[in-house]
Formats: sequence, structure tokens, C-alpha cells
Amino acid sequence: MVTPLEGRKAVIAKLGMDAHWRGAIVIANALRDAGMEVVYLGHVTPAELAVVVVQEDPILIGLSALSGNHLTEVPAVLDALASHGVGDIAVVVGGAIPDPDAASLLERGVAGVFPTGSALGPLLDDLARIVSEREARGSLADELPR
Repeated sequence: MVTPLEGRKAVIAKLGMDAHWRGAIVIANALRDAGMEVVYLGHVTPAELAVVVVQEDPILIGLSALSGNHLTEVPAVLDALASHGVGDIAVVVGGAIPDPDAASLLERGVAGVFPTGSALGPLLDDLARIVSEREARGSLADELPR
């Protein structure tokens, strides 16, 4: 049985000064095990991430936010994506994010927020749902200016 994650591409990145790498690597490996192609970037700026997203055409962007800068860095990523013509892509964030901040990120357009310690099974199920919903709206390539 093919899952919504198989054969799709994800970009995983860490924001700002986030020195915590294990969670991002665990998620990258879980996505690979689920059949996704994963581009792991490590630390990047929002502008660098947007350029890679245009080049790689992923269906999902996973951001690690463990340094408390998620309310500035994640909106900066969304703005950088929009400035590159990629405003409607599934962006998810994982890390130490309080519930009120998670609500704010979801209102801003983030597709999912996963707190530190989220179980992998339900997280992958949620990502499969997010990818399915995103794919139903059309591919990234259809939205890029020609």
C-alpha cells in the first residue's frame, strides 16, 4: 500500500541559532523510512530556505524551532517563501512551542505544530494528512510564475 508520503519530497531545516539537531534528524529519518525523499539543510536563513524550496519543489517543509525564536523566524520563512512565489506550501514546525504560540503560528498559515516529545506514529499520520490535503490543492510547480 502506498502512503501519501511515499515518493514525495520534504525539506527539513533548523531556524536561527537552534543548536538542537537530534529532533530534526529523527524526523528526517522517519520521513525517509516512510518513503519520502528528504533534503536536510541544517541551519539556514529564511531567504536561503526559500531558494532551496524553489529549486527542490517539496510538498512539505519541516522547521525545527527549539531556541524560542519561532514567532519571528517562522513568519520570516513564510514571508520569504511568498516573496519567491511559494506562499502556499505545507510548512510544519516542531519544537518547544507553547500552546498560545502554536495557535498564532497556525493562524499565520503553518499547517501543523508538533511539540517536543510528539510520538512519531501520530506525527507521521498528521503529516500524511497534511501532504494529502496539500496535494489535493495542486503542485508547487503549478503555482510558480513562468
